Amino acid sequence: MSGVVRYSGAFKLRLVDDAAAGKYQNLDEARHMNGIRGGSTLSKRVKKYGREDIPPKRVKAGTMNEIDELKAARKRIREPGAALAGAHMGYCLESAFPGIARGRAGRRPPMKG
Repeated sequence: MSGVVRYSGAFKLRLVDDAAAGKYQNLDEARHMNGIRGGSTLSKRVKKYGREDIPPKRVKAGTMNEIDELKAARKRIREPGAALAGAHMGYCLESAFPGIARGRAGRRPPMKG
């Protein structure tokens, strides 16, 4: 299968009308809520059906200081998750190592039970 999805004309019109009525904050949200994978699919429909009043993307305005603070906050949130993942990976490797070593040495693992 080629992976191309065809949408009916009624579905396309309904999406454009819903977006114009304010059901979605922007076209990206409308796309995600309706399972449309293509990034430009919905914006093409909006242009085709003449609905230029619908904002294509949400634009956030802020000072450079606010943007830097947001980046720093996201980094602080990400760091503990990365540390936890690294620790868990170490634990998994440590617990699997004896079995791997026995297998390479040609010995069978001990029977459980």
